[in-house]
Amino acid sequence: MTTIDSAMAELNTAFQAASAEMYAQSGAQGGAQAGPDMNAGQSNAGQNNGKQDDNVQDADFEEVK
Repeated sequence: MTTIDSAMAELNTAFQAASAEMYAQSGAQGGAQAGPDMNAGQSNAGQNNGKQDDNVQDADFEEVK
């Protein structure tokens, strides 16, 4: 069990160093990069907003965990 604990500690130390390096590199490249909702709310930008024929329907749902 001690071998596993020491190996996990070594792995965590290496992961933290790699994460810090990647974070530093992303900051040097100009900050925030596009994420999944970087353009949220702008999906219709530049399109004709006068026509709304999207056939959208609300529905109830139940989340199962």
